[in-house]
Amino acid sequence: MKVFEQHVEYGNPILEKSFRFVTRIVKFYLIHIKNDHHVKDLFRQILRSGTSIGANVSESQEAASKKDFINKLSIALKEARETEYWLKLLKESSVLKENEFASLINDCDELIRLLVSILKKLKGT
Repeated sequence: MKVFEQHVEYGNPILEKSFRFVTRIVKFYLIHIKNDHHVKDLFRQILRSGTSIGANVSESQEAASKKDFINKLSIALKEARETEYWLKLLKESSVLKENEFASLINDCDELIRLLVSILKKLKGT
């Protein structure tokens, strides 16, 4: 089954990067849930935390205040760190191949660095 994937451009790097990452996480889940039933709970966790990153970044765009904006991005950062944890666990458990892990963890780390940078600027630290 092929899924038509249209390139989404928001004109906002964090929105674009988080959306692309979430899309990869969903595809990752759909592929692996078929083949690795023995760790389906771990895949559900990574799907939950991985998709939450994009949802919170997107939700932050309609924040009612600066404090609300910071809060939404902080939640996105926490979810990104949780996703990073699940990816590392799957790699160390030999569920993920090195090349697949490297690609996903690089994208996740990029999101983490971007979110940390944005939050530092917003908080003035």
